[in-house]
Amino acid sequence: MTTAPPSYHLPSRHLTRQVVVRHQNALVRIGGDAPIVVQSMTNTDTADIDATAQQVCALADAGSELVRVTVNTPAAAAAVPRIRERLDRQGYAVPLIGDFHYNGHKLLAAEPACAEAIAKLRINPGNVGQGEKRDDHFAQLIEIALRFDKPIRIGVNWGSLDGEVLARLLDANQRRDKPLPLTEITREALVKSALESAAQAEKLGMPSDRIVLSCKVSEVQDLIVVYRMLAQRSDYPLHLGLTEAGIGSKGIVASTAALAVLLQQGIGDTIRVSITPEPDAPRAREVIVAQEILQTMGLRAFTPMVISCPGCGRTTSTFFQRLAAQIQIHLRDAMPIWRARYSGVENLRVAVMGCVVNGPGESKMANLGISLPGAGESLAAPVYIDGEKAVTLRGEKIAEQFQAIVDEYVRAHYGAEETEKN
Repeated sequence: MTTAPPSYHLPSRHLTRQVVVRHQNALVRIGGDAPIVVQSMTNTDTADIDATAQQVCALADAGSELVRVTVNTPAAAAAVPRIRERLDRQGYAVPLIGDFHYNGHKLLAAEPACAEAIAKLRINPGNVGQGEKRDDHFAQLIEIALRFDKPIRIGVNWGSLDGEVLARLLDANQRRDKPLPLTEITREALVKSALESAAQAEKLGMPSDRIVLSCKVSEVQDLIVVYRMLAQRSDYPLHLGLTEAGIGSKGIVASTAALAVLLQQGIGDTIRVSITPEPDAPRAREVIVAQEILQTMGLRAFTPMVISCPGCGRTTSTFFQRLAAQIQIHLRDAMPIWRARYSGVENLRVAVMGCVVNGPGESKMANLGISLPGAGESLAAPVYIDGEKAVTLRGEKIAEQFQAIVDEYVRAHYGAEETEKN
């Protein structure tokens, strides 16, 4: 018998249409009552088929449900179908999104196999062209999406905003008795660009339930205001994310601050955490951060969570820190296999605590918990299973023994459900 996940009073979702992104039999639903979708983007040269396919696999293994790839050159467009074929051969059905700027209409016209291979188009209305060319290029992209039955994301960016929309609003603002600040005009231009482009797509035949919108900026407060405006003025599914969140802790904190506020207000149907990777850091880090935002808010569960204390003067040993990290890594590494084999294992909660003050209490509230000895405490580590003390570990093999207990718990409590299914 498995333990139910924690119960939270969750926010009511902003009511949106639902868009289906499909690759063969793999379906990802965005909006409506569907779970909030985590997506990511490769940073390889798409023309490098080996590197790109490998990174897509790594992102999918981490839990990315959609993966976007840059399509910026003829070589990249030609590579996409071969990447798709390789992923299919390896058993990766994750849908691919084509990211198009400036020349997408030309690339897709020249490489129709690319349009067939991708599951969704991302179109930036700020750089498809100017004036009549803009309308013509945009129409070509919509026609291709319709021909190949692909949904689209109209993705407006602060840094590549449609200059004609902004100029129109600035001219109107100058005629006001009391002109508004430039920031307010720019926010309005972002929203208008997205909504006007969506309306134009619908006039060209794109069904409204095939359109996702985004208005990405790099500042937290701007993002919150812009998405509130979008949510009030449309019912399209919304893709959330800071466009350039930053590197390291700054990028993680900024993304969390912005997304958490909007998600708590029920705004957002799919998210990406666009953090700058630190040198040699895995690209999948952005997927993990996105999942952890949703999971710590109680909106979704992706992988067993480790609860651990920060340490204090009572925990002069670093053993509990190393054990917490080891268990977290072990759980995440095991998830690609566990996800398919053990239903509900993502709700598992494991506590690794450093002393007697909160150790036993937190351990009892988790599915599995270990309370390690702090400074001056008896060299023993009681282990609690579903609230009851089960065993006390001692000696140099505590880490290995506790990891074995975790693995056995997963097999015993979640494996039984899998056996019943089979």
